[in-house]
Amino acid sequence: EVNVERDTTNYYELFGGEAFFADLTSQFYAHVATNEILRPMYPESDMKGAARRLQMFLEQYWGGPHTYSDERGHPRLRMRHAPYSIGIVERDAWLACMKPAVEQMGLNDELHAELWGYLEGAANFLMNK
Repeated sequence: EVNVERDTTNYYELFGGEAFFADLTSQFYAHVATNEILRPMYPESDMKGAARRLQMFLEQYWGGPHTYSDERGHPRLRMRHAPYSIGIVERDAWLACMKPAVEQMGLNDELHAELWGYLEGAANFLMNK
């Protein structure tokens, strides 16, 4: 029997490690690139940088390498997102881009629920208007 306690389960490995998170963020940003609400928030010159930061953050959050903190310090998500006006429309657009990315990853129901629950909560947490 597998212990699924948050503090002992390495979801990074269960999801599939770096390859999983690289694919997830790539799929997500492919949707962002054509989203009329989100696309203006991402300067063309920083799309790759934004994708890399999201990948590093998610990897660290789920138990992978601490590259994000090593390079950028504490995540401070609300502070980093403060310059952007994030309301219901923006949150829903972000989730609409993330949902097909997550669906395409082929996770089992338990892992899908764990990942999606976190992403929905994070999207709600970052609303600032």
